Amino acid sequence: MFDQFRNKFPITDEKWIEYTNYFNRIEVAAKTTLLEEGEISKKLFVIEKGCIRVWFNHNGKDLTSQFFFENQSVSSIESFMKKFPSPVFIETIESSILWWIHKEDVDTIIEEIKEIPELRDRLINMLFQRTFDYMKHFFSFLKDSPAERYLSLIEEKPQIVQRVPQHYIASYLGVSTVHLSRIKSKLLQNK
Repeated sequence: MFDQFRNKFPITDEKWIEYTNYFNRIEVAAKTTLLEEGEISKKLFVIEKGCIRVWFNHNGKDLTSQFFFENQSVSSIESFMKKFPSPVFIETIESSILWWIHKEDVDTIIEEIKEIPELRDRLINMLFQRTFDYMKHFFSFLKDSPAERYLSLIEEKPQIVQRVPQHYIASYLGVSTVHLSRIKSKLLQNK
């Protein structure tokens, strides 16, 4: 699993083996909850195979905020880093093969690599990328129509449209499944 990342990290082979040995492999079924809202996140997951969604409950309504696929990492970052209760649920959409690492082990790695600028910068960039994704999604709700959001999704993240059930996509776009069906029908008519 981690061989494809090896050349991106300028550390010794011994340290690489030590760090990758912190990870534990698990296989889970679709619709497995990996983190509940209100729990303190103690695990960071890397997806070998599968799809995960991050969502929250708003007055009994399920709202999806992000999707994650192979070779991406996922956790409730604010909970994981600051030990706050998680504002979100993390759940598998597909049967998945995951690698998880405990917060204490991540802290150990961060402490050791913080003096290596290239590694520190990669970690910071990874965290900021999540923030940028959240911001882009948030701003799209302010400036774009649901149809425009769907078209952007098709263009920028086609794997979501190909692999994620429609009711989760509707939740992500902030519309009902009926409204999403109408958007798709109208787009097909306009072609």
